[in-house]
Amino acid sequence: MTTPVAAILTCDLVAQVRGRAFPADEIEAYKRSGSGWVPGNLALDPFGRIITPNPFGSIGDTRLIPDPSTQSEVTNEGGGQAVTVLLSDIVNPDGSAWDCCPRTFLRNAVSDFEAETGLRVVSSFEHEFMLRDADRVPGNKPFTLESLLTYEPMGSKVLQALRDAGLEPEMWLPEFGDRQWEVTIAPAPALVAADRAILLREIVRNVVREQGEEATFSPIVEEDGGGNGVHIHLSLTDAAGTPVTFDKSRPGGLSETAGKFAAGILKYAEALQVLTASSAVSYERLAPGRWSVGGMFLGENNREALLRICPLFNTPGANHDKQYNLEYRGADVTSNPWIALGVLIRAGLAGITEELAAPTVLSGDLSEIAQETLDAATYGVMPSTLEVAIEGLFANETVMSWLPSRLLETFRVVKLAEIEFTSALDPDDRYRAYAEAY
Repeated sequence: MTTPVAAILTCDLVAQVRGRAFPADEIEAYKRSGSGWVPGNLALDPFGRIITPNPFGSIGDTRLIPDPSTQSEVTNEGGGQAVTVLLSDIVNPDGSAWDCCPRTFLRNAVSDFEAETGLRVVSSFEHEFMLRDADRVPGNKPFTLESLLTYEPMGSKVLQALRDAGLEPEMWLPEFGDRQWEVTIAPAPALVAADRAILLREIVRNVVREQGEEATFSPIVEEDGGGNGVHIHLSLTDAAGTPVTFDKSRPGGLSETAGKFAAGILKYAEALQVLTASSAVSYERLAPGRWSVGGMFLGENNREALLRICPLFNTPGANHDKQYNLEYRGADVTSNPWIALGVLIRAGLAGITEELAAPTVLSGDLSEIAQETLDAATYGVMPSTLEVAIEGLFANETVMSWLPSRLLETFRVVKLAEIEFTSALDPDDRYRAYAEAY
């Protein structure tokens, strides 16, 4: 009988899940002691290159200490044994928190938010991906039963694998893009939601691969073609779990506190954008007319808003307080979920502590809104390239203060190297490189 495998994992600055594996029957020992890790691993790029120089070089050691609450089973077909996976925090050899651990960054953001406001953030990550099987049909048939049935039992197996891993899947559907799919999971406390986002990507890729297909979550897969986003849903509750985001008496239904939270996200959006969409191809998708992000404003009934109020439905037994949430539409799979959600929470907290006024809610077709109204409701300009997005981050002292300096510097050197590498490729090779990386 083959010995089962378990793995201790982290997610790095380019959203790759990396770690170390060991015999599963030794899992209790590894839960206590963790596994060695190298600080310089944080400088790996999406294409497997370690970028040097970086703040760590070949010096130092850290450890991956697994969080037992994240233990999940990744199933395999054909008689293969499930692989047990655990997400981890990165610590120093003495057990203290490592300043550059992405998961610790989110945990600290959650803790500070609760300490300063008495509130908690609930979140979920809505993912899109595409199949890279150009000869398979049907294509370009969004939402159709034909598409759904053509690819069965892939969908059933994806949903079951997500359930087996404890991720609470909600929906599976063929989306607008050619051979594009969307998968959603239930809302959860912020750290759990980000953990689930990390595992979902790996589980989906694994199931699709077992079905003889290949999945990519890359933001853009071909020139002028479709792209894949990650929409991050956000709502607030009090310590007892009572929703506090909705207030039907206020514009857009946004409560006073949630309005400040939304204003903080929009105020700092230009600077934090590179941490939520982090690749050279991300900004081809994040542009007007692509149903992604057409402007940095708060929208209602508009899917080109960076921050959108999700619609409420009067279905039987509907609870609008619980249903109401904000959707941040400027993220994609090239960003680390722990960092992306962490900076959104930090920005929302800043909006609350700075007592910012709630954003103007723009509703309906932008072409029918007066330009002066649109200008007054817009917070800056969406970065047009990764270079511009990086500049926006490093020009904002407030957002930079939220993150460890060594993490920021590593992020910058990795991203500048990524720009240099991908700009030397012809367009088809560039899209292929990202499709294979993500």
